[in-house]
Amino acid sequence: MSLVRAPLACHLQDSLRGRVAVMGNFDGVHKGHRALIDEAKSLADELGAPLAAVTFEPHPRRVFRPDEPPFLLTPLEAKAELLEEAGCADVFALPFTPELHRQTPEEFIRGILFGTLGLKGVATGQDFQFGAGRAGSSETLAEIAGKIGLHYKAIAPVGTGEEKFSSSQARDALRAGDPVAAAQVLGYDWFVDGEVLKGRELARTLGFPTANIAMADQIRPLYGVYAVEAVVGGKAYPGVANIGVRPTVDGKEERLEVHLFDFSGDLYGQTMRCRFRHFIREERPMNGLDALKAQIAEDSGRARELLGA
Repeated sequence: MSLVRAPLACHLQDSLRGRVAVMGNFDGVHKGHRALIDEAKSLADELGAPLAAVTFEPHPRRVFRPDEPPFLLTPLEAKAELLEEAGCADVFALPFTPELHRQTPEEFIRGILFGTLGLKGVATGQDFQFGAGRAGSSETLAEIAGKIGLHYKAIAPVGTGEEKFSSSQARDALRAGDPVAAAQVLGYDWFVDGEVLKGRELARTLGFPTANIAMADQIRPLYGVYAVEAVVGGKAYPGVANIGVRPTVDGKEERLEVHLFDFSGDLYGQTMRCRFRHFIREERPMNGLDALKAQIAEDSGRARELLGA
């Protein structure tokens, strides 16, 4: 798989042209996105072309509302990995700049999709909107694509009952401290990737060494304690994690701290993937370090039960 930060001013190299692309923001690459990708595969097979994904970086919402707290379910690299797992051979990340935002629907289709990317076909959800003032719709895309020989397929959204799968559903579940509900939308356990940083090592003195994970521009779940699975060095470990500001030790900075069960070794500088499996409790201040140590032991026991560790 290749992640390509596609230019706007020049064409892609020939070896990357001629794809059928599924297009959207794809934050979270949830079950609805995967159904869209499966439908796009059928168009790619009909045209005998590899399937790619076209997405936007940064997410348009970050551009229009720059002061909004982190909301992304998946930063670009994680999103590209999930898109590959779903069947996309390449991921083209278009820079969402004022220049791109000002383009008319026709300029975007002719200039970017047909010209810059050299697509043979494109698939989107039926509710896809694009172009200056969100003037373009799936109907617009079908009309213009037909004029220039670009194959197009509009795909209906999917979900359970009346409710359609959406990134907002997963975000709401995480903000409510419900990773199980988020996983039902996403189709996998929501995760955070980050480098293990050196901390104060206070938890080590309490008998529960933790890995401090740097968080990117990514949604914060409800502050509290979670049963997690951490993947580092290609191996998965059960554990317990706390995300929050650590009020018992007068913490000021937000931290994601992960304690791995039955693990010993140096993790500093390594990249860890922390999968959120179950919520245990909200973050709250304890009455001193002894109380904190007892609570961590209780939380660890509960996490072991939930994980079957």
